[in-house]
Amino acid sequence: MTAAADLLKKLPAAFNASEASGMDCTLQFNCSTPMNAVIKDGTCTLNDGTAGNADVAITMEDDDLVALMKGELNGMTAFMTGKLQVEGDLMLAQRIASIFDGSKL
Repeated sequence: MTAAADLLKKLPAAFNASEASGMDCTLQFNCSTPMNAVIKDGTCTLNDGTAGNADVAITMEDDDLVALMKGELNGMTAFMTGKLQVEGDLMLAQRIASIFDGSKL
């Protein structure tokens, strides 16, 4: 398993339910091991593979995704330099850092 997959598997434990109050969305993470996180009713469920109905899709190299989620890589910088591709809801993508506690990843 890749470092990115290991990190993504920790998302439910790092989920900050108070920041995601009222959210009902699917976050798609496209890396070497695609996964998606479904946020609904104050919970976060992680699934393997690609969600057909993702609200936002984030495509990154594994190392960059790990650095981004841990707060070591600035999202805007990554986006501007082409390390981060976002499809869908850009506002939702910007909230990912507050929805998950990077110190728990």
